[in-house]
Amino acid sequence: MRTNRTDFATTQFRVLSDDQIETIFLGALEVLEHTGTRIHEEQSLQLLADAGANVSGDLVHIGAGLVQEMLTKVPPRIAVGNRNGRRSMILESHRIHYGTGSDAPFIIDAETGERRQFTKKDIADAARVVDACENMDFFMSLGLMSDVPTYSYDRHQAAAMMRNTVKPLVLTAMSRHGLSDILEMYYLLRGGRDAFEVNPGFIVYLEPVTPLLHSKAALEKLIFSAERRIPAIYTPGASLGGTAPVTLAGALVLSVAEFLVGMVISQLARPGAGLIMGGVVTSMDMHTTVFTYGSPELHLMDAALTDIAHWLKIPMFSAAGCSDSKVLDQQAAAEAALSIMASGLSGANLIHDVGYLESGLVGSFEMVVMSNEIIGQVKHFLGGVQVNEETLALDVINEVGPGGNFLVHDHTARNFRKAFWLPKLMDRNRYDPWKDAGAKTLGDRLRERVDEILATHTVEPLPDDVNAGIDRIIAEADEQAKAEEASLV
Repeated sequence: MRTNRTDFATTQFRVLSDDQIETIFLGALEVLEHTGTRIHEEQSLQLLADAGANVSGDLVHIGAGLVQEMLTKVPPRIAVGNRNGRRSMILESHRIHYGTGSDAPFIIDAETGERRQFTKKDIADAARVVDACENMDFFMSLGLMSDVPTYSYDRHQAAAMMRNTVKPLVLTAMSRHGLSDILEMYYLLRGGRDAFEVNPGFIVYLEPVTPLLHSKAALEKLIFSAERRIPAIYTPGASLGGTAPVTLAGALVLSVAEFLVGMVISQLARPGAGLIMGGVVTSMDMHTTVFTYGSPELHLMDAALTDIAHWLKIPMFSAAGCSDSKVLDQQAAAEAALSIMASGLSGANLIHDVGYLESGLVGSFEMVVMSNEIIGQVKHFLGGVQVNEETLALDVINEVGPGGNFLVHDHTARNFRKAFWLPKLMDRNRYDPWKDAGAKTLGDRLRERVDEILATHTVEPLPDDVNAGIDRIIAEADEQAKAEEASLV
């Protein structure tokens, strides 16, 4: 036997060294102590003041000692169950999971190819598409409903998601009240508060306002999530050269500082609250002022922030499967592939935005299905090279010998399904059979696959009593929404 050996079970990748991470982290502590941050929520200000932070109006300076103390309370892992209660996502260390983004205002219509606003039916269809994609692990709404009351859209959106996929959800909510209503929907599904809290079925997405502002709505939802044991993402959305320094290290310092504010508040609200570090940090294109989704800066910054999250032992929220292209074309495919590979190599835990086009303004079912195929390729690549007696195949090489072939050997039949990734939509046929079958492009096959899913894929309906309870919560929210809208007239 060989002693004192090291085996890599997967591929290896890092952007930052531990020394670089520590320097960035210490820079973030300097920002919180010296520059400070603005907090626009009273309970958060009181929590920070009681914990010893320097509070002057809405400007707060947070000492390094308080940050370090609260970091010891953040759990290093979060388990999330699917609609049926199976704990299907464990967010820890380098375990990766892919899913869609949320709240894009426009969709590329699967039938007409036209760009239009999202509807409630589109959200339901998007959920079914993701439910049918075997490499997609969770579902965000992909789009933003335009055909429901503005002040209660989040309840309609959550209901459409719950009803049309079994996979875990990442949700947005307009307010603490909206999040409370969505939680009540999930209590109906799970059978009560206790059942949800030991096995939560959704994660809530929250974000500060870069640079260094934390809104009333975001912090109210953050505290509510901590109190009610809803896992929460707190993700800065810095734009290099716009809302953040143009240098990558400076933007990392700012983003880490913003996350740490949310971390401190969540742990003061309830020590041990499940929190996921976020980072969608990309460049502002200086020609167009677009917040880029296909740039290498986005994926490099996400990978760097993932290194920092691993160092802090906190789960990480990243991005992939997105593009600045307006349509599903060669640019979209290239940018999706690069981002899916980079995020997978980084080991981020929740990798979202799969299906985005036009820099996050458009959701595309075909982009989701194409990315699902790419994710399958990447997951196979990330498995690395397994080195053991079976895979070394020394006896097989000896048996076949010089000039032989391995096609008919039992070892090939026994191992090829594990050794090879087998595509479902990528074409590997020879030219003549491909031409005889219609000379279909990947775009053609993607459209056919989306049509097939929408025509045939079904999700088991929720129980009647759960559906009735959800409808009641939505109806009450709609009434309140009408009152809110009337008060603005």
